[in-house]
Amino acid sequence: MDSAVHSKLISFIWSIADDCLRDVYVRGKYRDVILPMFVLRRLDCLLEATKDAVTAEVKFQKEEVKLTELDSAALCQASGYVFYNVSDWTLQKLVDTASNNRQILEMNFKAYLDGFSENVQEIIDSFYLRNQIKRMVDADVLLDVLQKFTDPHINFSPDDALDPEGRKLPGLSNLGMGYVFEELIRKFNEENNEEAGEHFTPREVIRLMIHLLFMPVKDQLPPVITIYDGACGSGGMLTESQNFIADPDGAIQHTDARIILYGKEVNSETYAICKSDMMIKENDPANIKFGSTLATDEFAGRRFDFMLENPPYGKSYSADQKHILDGKDILDERFLVPLKDFWGEESLEKATPRSSDGQLLFLMDMVSKMKPLNQSPAGSRIASVHNGSSLFTGDAGSGESNIRRYIIENDWLEAIIQLPQNMFYNTGISTYVWVLSNNKALERKGKVQLIDGSELYRKLRKNLGAKNCEFAPEHIEKITHLYLDQVHQPTLPPTDEGELPPPPISSKVFDNQDFGFYKVTVERPLRLSAQFTPERVATLRYVPALAEVMAWAYGEWDDEIYTSLADHKQKIEDYLEKEEISLTAKNRKALFTAKTWEKQRNLMQVAEQLMASVEQEVWHDFNDFSELVNEMLKTLDIKLSASEKKQIFNAVSWRDETAARVIKKVHKLKGKKLAELLEHLGNTEEHLADFGYWLGEKAGQWIEYETDSELRDTESVPLNYGQADALKRGTAQIHGYFLAEVRPHVEDAWIALDSTKIGYEINFNKYFYQHKPLRKLETVVEEILALEQKTEGLLKRLVSFGEVG
Repeated sequence: MDSAVHSKLISFIWSIADDCLRDVYVRGKYRDVILPMFVLRRLDCLLEATKDAVTAEVKFQKEEVKLTELDSAALCQASGYVFYNVSDWTLQKLVDTASNNRQILEMNFKAYLDGFSENVQEIIDSFYLRNQIKRMVDADVLLDVLQKFTDPHINFSPDDALDPEGRKLPGLSNLGMGYVFEELIRKFNEENNEEAGEHFTPREVIRLMIHLLFMPVKDQLPPVITIYDGACGSGGMLTESQNFIADPDGAIQHTDARIILYGKEVNSETYAICKSDMMIKENDPANIKFGSTLATDEFAGRRFDFMLENPPYGKSYSADQKHILDGKDILDERFLVPLKDFWGEESLEKATPRSSDGQLLFLMDMVSKMKPLNQSPAGSRIASVHNGSSLFTGDAGSGESNIRRYIIENDWLEAIIQLPQNMFYNTGISTYVWVLSNNKALERKGKVQLIDGSELYRKLRKNLGAKNCEFAPEHIEKITHLYLDQVHQPTLPPTDEGELPPPPISSKVFDNQDFGFYKVTVERPLRLSAQFTPERVATLRYVPALAEVMAWAYGEWDDEIYTSLADHKQKIEDYLEKEEISLTAKNRKALFTAKTWEKQRNLMQVAEQLMASVEQEVWHDFNDFSELVNEMLKTLDIKLSASEKKQIFNAVSWRDETAARVIKKVHKLKGKKLAELLEHLGNTEEHLADFGYWLGEKAGQWIEYETDSELRDTESVPLNYGQADALKRGTAQIHGYFLAEVRPHVEDAWIALDSTKIGYEINFNKYFYQHKPLRKLETVVEEILALEQKTEGLLKRLVSFGEVG
């Protein structure tokens, strides 16, 4: 379509809003009328040529065949489209027959809308157009709007026409219609900056994604191309993809391919825009589904050649959680992934990020729809926009890390491109385009390319919300060439003057394993001292979790609490409310149960007996102390449960770094048993202490100590650490890292190897960081002196100006 005609049509439509709706709607709400009316006028023009044929078909079905329900297939055949209108009205007829009676016009216009086929009815309902009719009628602007859209000086038809002065009005092609439609959406989104980024991706970002998606395989496209967007918004990515492939003068010479578009959108208005756009461009509108992509999978079992999305990021998916999770169980197979643990055992693991940000779930939806290579040798390609949290949020074993791990270990991640900040309308944060393929080229196998395009942009003359820059065509071309050529640019060192020559764009290629790490738990032994004292023993009167409220109640009523607890329940309730103490149902029940109080008093009395026997000596070896206490319990013929005994020990002991280590268990390891353990750990007997087995006093005796949870720490060991010397299961890397980085600083630490998890993260800043040395002192001094001279000169001028005055 000629750009001048294109601009004229957009300006005309925009003027309708200003001329007719200015006093009825606020500027940001013009779209509620203009977009659905624009769609209606286009559909109306398309149906004009076959209006008589549809009317005849309706008459035939009603009068000749006597159908109670009209046959939609025959009506579509009569109209020549996948939609039709069976009413007696057209928009032009509504205008030509309009009288001064607003109510008659309203009735006729509603009859016109009701005559459309169900697929158009759905679009009208999603636009909520019927809600606007009453408002326009009351403001007496409905006829004005209809007259504007049927103005004979503007041609919405695909065929050429003449205006009243005999001038030619070029027809509006489907492609041209799409351009006009998308430009209107863009302009309306500019008016609503707070919503723009949620439904609208800048066109230059889409074009970059399309280049990354299609250019590597531009000569191997299938004769039927399926494209999917699970967060399609107004359909810009789908239609831009179609335009890129179908453009006879474009980079892809494959114009005879059949292109089928699929999408899903949760917002009703943008869904209506997308569906009507599909209909206008003669795509199948039935392929656009309404609803949450995360809650339901309308395309389950279907696979696509190409997929691209800009999912919402930083947005909670808690409303959809009931469809995904049942407690800890995953209900949707899209979000379960097979992963191997540290020991090589495979199991299904969760691929669900934290509920506050569901963007990676959209990526997993697309991954689940890739074509298996045994069914389609070309596989599938994906391009998806994310913010930085998808790169690094979530520790090893988390849903986010599992998703990254699943994608990278399957060798599907081809590249990630960092975009400039302030590229989107409602956010200024850094964003990234992920490119995936399950059919990597040979030279890309086992590799991931990172491209930093954050400094590649041109400034806008006027900000559009948060958007203050854009890609120029040459920027898209440059990124595409770096990607296609898989360029690796080493980091340039600073010059002798300390200045860095940062390139406007940088590209680096990494091995898949460079992003993986073992999360290793490092334990320290628990060291306790102990002493029976009346103060410590007295704390046993209360359940630890209820100590505050029980101590208050006992202070109020003393031993009376044991016989008349129920009498004081209300006052205790009042205390809980006053102090804002929240209790679980289980603890609340225990608090108001007399047996709880009696049990704790009995436990305190046992401790008093033990104190009398053991006395109040301070013990720095908890092992000897606990042994003596156990002997005294036998002597006193007192039997305690493990939990009761633990409560006494907790009450009279404390952490002490000078105390002896607390023994958990003494193992007898020799012969086959020792060999199996060494085989499991992948190490030798002399290093067993590094894994928590300390040599005892007797032969074959190995001591395992209690762990101190407060001293527990974790270390991230790169998967490729000491790779040249790596043994199976990564134990060599972990042990080597421990000996180099942990043991020199903490002598009594050990590796809890069975707790090891595997994680993946991608830290852009680390890979592209360039250290900038401090400037020389002489340079800084020169600048300060220059500023002082400049300041002194300004002051003299101000003083002299004051003297003259």
